[in-house]
Amino acid sequence: MAFLTDRKRAMGLGSAKSGTEHFWSMKVSSVALLILMPLFVFTFGAALGGTYEEILAYYSRPTPAIIAALTLAVGFKHFNDGCQTLIEDYVHGTAQKITIILMTCLSYGAAAVGVFAIAKLAL
Repeated sequence: MAFLTDRKRAMGLGSAKSGTEHFWSMKVSSVALLILMPLFVFTFGAALGGTYEEILAYYSRPTPAIIAALTLAVGFKHFNDGCQTLIEDYVHGTAQKITIILMTCLSYGAAAVGVFAIAKLAL
């Protein structure tokens, strides 16, 4: 005898088995951003308004460059996860799959460009 709810019998669907992983990914990235954003603001604020040579010298040091790169990478990952949740909630069918793919490409592409720019400054 199976203990199924009426809805589960009707839809033939069980647990999606991926919600917990997505939930923890969002929580971990939000806690990381909670730490990284103030660090980024303080390190970026110290360089704000400087000349090109001053910025180049400032980001040649490892600490500001690492903080900026981590903030970009974690921020765009968090952005991608949040957008994916919104798209899954409000877009359906083939458009949902296409939009998720486009948003993932856009967010990872922007993160790669940002990290490349920081690496170019740092090296």
